[in-house]
Amino acid sequence: MPAQLTLHAMCCGRLDLARRLFFPDASAEVRMTVPVSAFLVRHPKGTLLFDTGVACGATADPVGVLGKQVAANITMAGAANENALHQLAAQGLVPDDVTHVACSHLHFDHCGCNRYFRRAKILMQRSEMLAAREPGSQYDPRLWDLSLDYGLIDGEHDVFGDGTVMLFPTPGHTAGHQSAIVHTSRDHRFVLAADACYTEEHLKHDIVPTLHWHESAMRESMARLRSLREQAGTEVVFGHDQAQWERVEGAGGALL
Repeated sequence: MPAQLTLHAMCCGRLDLARRLFFPDASAEVRMTVPVSAFLVRHPKGTLLFDTGVACGATADPVGVLGKQVAANITMAGAANENALHQLAAQGLVPDDVTHVACSHLHFDHCGCNRYFRRAKILMQRSEMLAAREPGSQYDPRLWDLSLDYGLIDGEHDVFGDGTVMLFPTPGHTAGHQSAIVHTSRDHRFVLAADACYTEEHLKHDIVPTLHWHESAMRESMARLRSLREQAGTEVVFGHDQAQWERVEGAGGALL
């Protein structure tokens, strides 16, 4: 494994929403605030960003940036600097420094800043783009119908050709959802689950959230994450787990 590879977690938004959206059995009036994460991988062959979080400006103008439906159900709760551009700047980077963006899926809180990475290869599963392009699709075209350098992949993909950063399909939340495995050393790796599994509680109790594309496919993807986690030296980083995120923030975002 390249000694120079590093993995850093960044907060790219926070969402205040009804707990029932995550946990179907929750009371309607109970709300929760969850983090929106993105991950910066520095590799000798390039710089990769796994997801780009919520779009800049969403807090100031949620209806204009996110649309009426999203704004009616979810409140932006992040600080002004909790977006991909500010978080990259804190790492001494600008969008043009990023060579690859791995997009887990095309929901607003995971690809909101994709538009800024015009020099990067945007890696996503072909099935996700096909779902976005279907007639009557619920995907917001402002998030995917862009003049970007898309690299559509089918199945597993070795980003840098050395096994350190592997993308793999985890459908269920959406048709073409993908997660990533990042090896930070020979005997330690992180699985970036994104919305294949929102939280530790979902994985532990096999909970499928209210919003999903295909229930059995999501259970299969969670089973794969569970199997990966059982392997020595593997840690799963969940898509929106507040308790886990507090530990990550306490470590300054460094994942070692």
